[in-house]
Amino acid sequence: MITILQITESSIVLKLMIVGGVSLIGGGILSYLLWNVALKRKSKHIIDEAMTEAEVIKKDKILQAKEKFFQLKSEHEKFINERNNKLAAAENRFNQKESVLSQKIEENERAKKETELIRENLNVQMRLLEKKSEELDKAHKQQVEQLETISGLSAEDAKQQLIESLKEESKTEAMSYINEIMDEAKMTASREAKKVVIETIQRVATETAIENAVTVFNIESDEIKGRIIGREGRNIRALEAATGVEIIVDDTPEAIILSAFDPVRREIARLSLHQLVTDGRIHPARIEEIVSKTKKQIEEEIAEVGKRTAIDLGIHGLHPELIRLIGKMKYRSSYGQNLLQHSREVANLSAIMASELGLNPKLAKRAGLLHDIGKVPDDEPEIPHAVFGMKLAEKYKEKPEICNAIGAHHDEVEMISLISPIIQVCDAISGARPGARREVVESYIKRLKELENLALSYPGVLKTYAIQAGRELRVIVGSEKVSDKDADSLSYEIAKRIQDEMTYPGQVKITVIRETRAVSYAK
Repeated sequence: MITILQITESSIVLKLMIVGGVSLIGGGILSYLLWNVALKRKSKHIIDEAMTEAEVIKKDKILQAKEKFFQLKSEHEKFINERNNKLAAAENRFNQKESVLSQKIEENERAKKETELIRENLNVQMRLLEKKSEELDKAHKQQVEQLETISGLSAEDAKQQLIESLKEESKTEAMSYINEIMDEAKMTASREAKKVVIETIQRVATETAIENAVTVFNIESDEIKGRIIGREGRNIRALEAATGVEIIVDDTPEAIILSAFDPVRREIARLSLHQLVTDGRIHPARIEEIVSKTKKQIEEEIAEVGKRTAIDLGIHGLHPELIRLIGKMKYRSSYGQNLLQHSREVANLSAIMASELGLNPKLAKRAGLLHDIGKVPDDEPEIPHAVFGMKLAEKYKEKPEICNAIGAHHDEVEMISLISPIIQVCDAISGARPGARREVVESYIKRLKELENLALSYPGVLKTYAIQAGRELRVIVGSEKVSDKDADSLSYEIAKRIQDEMTYPGQVKITVIRETRAVSYAK
């Protein structure tokens, strides 16, 4: 019974499983069919939407294409219209040119005909002129023959006399014309030059240093003189040997005179004496020691003066040896004028004048400071100091303009730049100023005598007088030998010869005096 029940349950389970499997298969098939139906519907919907969107896009593209077509069409029509307008304008211009050319051709034809007529008239007139010229030549020859017969002179002789008279007349007129031109040039051209020079001098005011060949050393009492002289004069001999200065101890109260042409040596001797007297120990060994130290101090002071001068003037980049030479200018003098003071003055004058004339003031100031460095070296060169200074400047790599200005400020070399005449003028302004320099009496008198003798060498000159320290020369001529017309040429020739042959500061005025005296006596 149990077995039958188990079999029955198994068959039931089996049936149930079969029924479930069939149901599952049937459900899967049904689901598949339903899914296909749904997919077809969805695909159709998507296709419908795509077709609709494609139609919209197609319509937009057609509209855009139509708009582009109409735009291109309008641009093409505009281009065609513009080209037609240009062609029409070109055709109008061509027509105008054609009409103008035709008018010109007609005018040229008329001008050609008129020219031919004028040429024919000129030919006729030329033939008439030739006939008239021949008649005039014949009449001129007849008149010349008649004049030669009447005057007894040939035509050549008369021509020579006429030429001589014209020469004299032309010479007189030329001298008066030259004088007029010179006066006019002085009135017009010197106005600005005077203004520049006067303004330059007014803006530079410097003191003048007059130095001698001796230095006076003051002492407190005459007892110190004996200590300076030493036993049997050994101290003074040692001091003179060490410094190279002559020491004069005389009856002058409380003073000792130091004599030497070299101001550096005098300064070394003065400072050494000051230290020895202050210290109180005066003997040959101490003298040599003090003099040696003083020399070193002077060398340092020279370098310091050169640096300070360059800094004060705003000049940079100078070679150390040039700076040392500038410092040594403090102890040099020219005709009693301190060389450093003179060079500083020339530098300032040159800078101001260069600025007024629109040139480089720094270059002019540098050249003005260095223009007299040829006077500073201890060894005396055989060449002029200006040329020697130029060689020094070239040696220490100064610019060519500066070297030329140094060498040309006394006309030893040719001037090649505008700075050179400025340095020459400013050097003359600084040196020729009243009181700036002191000439030796002998050379001064010699120069005045040479000035008078030069004017006396001319024929007709009776007396000459150099006045105003040689700045004016008055020439008295005989009225029977020199005419008024000759006086102008004589003053010009004397001035030219003085300028070429003599050396003088500033300028010399030549005045020719001619007078006629009528003297009679009542008895």
